Amino acid sequence: MRGSYAKRAISVWMELTVMCPKLVIAKTAADAAIAAARLFRETALKEVSRKGFFAAAISGGETPRQMHRLLAEPLHLDSIPWKSVHIFWVDERYVPRDDPASNYGAALEDFIEKVPIPKGNVHPIPVCLEPARAAIAYEESLSGFFSERGYAEPAFDLIFLGLGSDGHTASLFPESVSDEKKSAKVESVLGGSPKVFRITLTIPLINKAARVAFLVTGKAKSDIVSRIMSGGSGLPAARVAPETGELFWLLDKGAASALDMG
Repeated sequence: MRGSYAKRAISVWMELTVMCPKLVIAKTAADAAIAAARLFRETALKEVSRKGFFAAAISGGETPRQMHRLLAEPLHLDSIPWKSVHIFWVDERYVPRDDPASNYGAALEDFIEKVPIPKGNVHPIPVCLEPARAAIAYEESLSGFFSERGYAEPAFDLIFLGLGSDGHTASLFPESVSDEKKSAKVESVLGGSPKVFRITLTIPLINKAARVAFLVTGKAKSDIVSRIMSGGSGLPAARVAPETGELFWLLDKGAASALDMG
C-alpha cells in the first residue's frame, strides 16, 4: 500500500496540467487532492527547515477532506515533520465536535488522530464560547502564537480555502463579508448552510499568508471559478490576494472547464 500510493502520487504530479506556476489542473478530484497534499508536505518541509515550525490553516468540506486523508498515508505520514507542524482552522460552525458539520471533528477523524502531531500543536476554534467572545479568543490565540515566534502580526505559512457557488470562501458570505479596512482578524458571522453562527478568519488575515491555495473540484463550480479568476465583482473569494505571498488554484478538469485558456 505504501509503494502504490507513492507511485500514484508521483504519477499524478507528472500528469498535471500546469498552465502557469500557480494554476494547477488535475484530471480528477482525487488527483487534485494529491496535488494539495503535496503542496502541504513541501511547504511544511520548507518552513520547518527555514524557521523551525510550520503553521497551516485548513478548511472543512468534502473536497479538503480528500486531501486531509492523504496526509495520514505513509508518504506524508513518514516525511512531514509533524512535531513542528501547527494546525489552525480557517472557519468553524457552532456545532458539537461529533457533529458531521464540525470541521475540527472531521479533521480529527481524517488525519490528526492518525499522525504524530503533539496535542498542543492543534489549535481548534473555541466554539464553547459565545460567538463574539470566541472570535476575540481565537484572534488573541493567533496573535499570541505568532508573537512568541517573533511576528508582529499573524501570518500563516499556508492556508487552504474552498469556494462556494455563491463566491463565498471560509465563512465569508457575499451578504456578510467584513469591511477589509477593519482591523479584526477573526469574526463571528451568521450564515451558510446550515445557517448557524460561525467563526472565520477575515480577508486581511488571509492575505498576510505566505501561501494561499484554493482547492476546488467539480463542474458545478466551473462558472464561479471562472468568475473569481476574472475579477469576481467584489465577491469574498475574489478579495483573496496575498500581499506578498503566493496564490495557488488547485482544480480538477471539471472546475477548470469554464476557464478561457486562449
